[in-house]
Amino acid sequence: MPDTTAPPPQFRQAVAALSSYRPRPELVVRPLEAPPRLAPFSWAYSVEADVGHRGDGLDDLDEPDTSGRLILLHDPAGQDKWDGTFRLVCFVQARLEREQLGDEMLPVIAWSWLTEALDGCGAGFTALGGTVTQTSSVRFGDIAGPRRDDDVELRASWTPVDEPDTLTRHAEAFATLVATAAGLPPVGVPRLARRTV
Repeated sequence: MPDTTAPPPQFRQAVAALSSYRPRPELVVRPLEAPPRLAPFSWAYSVEADVGHRGDGLDDLDEPDTSGRLILLHDPAGQDKWDGTFRLVCFVQARLEREQLGDEMLPVIAWSWLTEALDGCGAGFTALGGTVTQTSSVRFGDIAGPRRDDDVELRASWTPVDEPDTLTRHAEAFATLVATAAGLPPVGVPRLARRTV
């Protein structure tokens, strides 16, 4: 009898394709435990960025300015809501700059980071949906870190229409999304130094 718990070849191809993408050096990629019970087969990783870190991909980002998770789900039987057998789910959280606070267009802009990354990387998709949320938290007492954090959070999922072995484009799009949310310039463009008075 065949082993029904073994990952099918298509899922293994998709994981290999997502794993093969090497993002820019300012991004730190780490494997994650995929949430159970979302699909028969799942796999996940995280991407963190901090515009002030060394950029060698080795330093530890205790509190990165921007972090994200990408989860691959696979149900060989398919799911109606997915419109396919694979689903990609992402979560990205980015710290806001002071001038971005209260910007009513920020959710629209943050959503465009995702759609432009997918389109720009040639990552074919369908059934895209998600939310953008602005959050604010204030720290008290002995909790280390800045007194106030204002963040934007993007949660989204989509069904890739590409073949499993070409999902590298989706990994590239996700890395582009995290880099954009972190305020990193496009690859090859130097970051402008902030003027200090």
